[in-house]
Amino acid sequence: MPEQSEITIAVNGALGKMGQTVMSAVEAEPGLKLVGGADPAAADPSVSAPGTSPVPLSAHITDAITAVHPRVIVDFSNAEGAMATFRAAAAAGVCAVSGSTGLSEENLQEAGTLAEEAGIGIISAPNFALGAILLTHLARISAAYFDYADLIESHHEAKIDAPSGTALSIAQAMLDGRGRPFEQNIAEKQTLSGTRGGELGGINIHSARMPGRVARHEVVFGATGQTLSLIHDSTSRDSFMPGVMLAVRQVVETKGLIVGLDRVLGLDDKA
Repeated sequence: MPEQSEITIAVNGALGKMGQTVMSAVEAEPGLKLVGGADPAAADPSVSAPGTSPVPLSAHITDAITAVHPRVIVDFSNAEGAMATFRAAAAAGVCAVSGSTGLSEENLQEAGTLAEEAGIGIISAPNFALGAILLTHLARISAAYFDYADLIESHHEAKIDAPSGTALSIAQAMLDGRGRPFEQNIAEKQTLSGTRGGELGGINIHSARMPGRVARHEVVFGATGQTLSLIHDSTSRDSFMPGVMLAVRQVVETKGLIVGLDRVLGLDDKA
């Protein structure tokens, strides 16, 4: 039996690349204990990751909770999987940390209601890399001093959404910091449709997908006679793990919904 001081963890999306990385990180983290996993693709009764012993595996997170009774569920699946995690966590009175993207405002409102009514903590963040959170914070501050901005993001070829949830969060932070839309060049002639990318509040957003990338976000501000570039690279999935471990420790002390790792770090108070 784990010690009382240990925080027991079940991972939803345990067969995915991020789920496997989370499992290894949990096993290596003092005070945390990996006890189970869930994944819709489950075909075996157990799952392991590099550096971990096998733990029970279920096809649905509800079954995993029933089987292993975790204190926290860590979810890296998709928007549908995240909502299933939040609902199952609330019903069982356990906390949840999710890095799944694509959640709508309605999804987050439901998650907040679930957390409040169940008296649990839920943390939902589109990015757990501390450097990406700091980039967003710096972009918010810088936006007030520049008239033009572009945002370029690139990810691995298997990422299904574009732009990334992090890119949208960065863009919104820039608009919040500026307090009004950016000025924008409107091309009189586009010889290739879509070359200027997508647009949000005057920010042109460009997405690239290719093997060899994990995640890269670059913000370029422009003003008369100068530019300012802010870049963050995640070169491996391990870059997200310190943030995930921080969120796991915070969520057990939380009641209600926290959206964004910046709030865990207290950066929202410094904006």
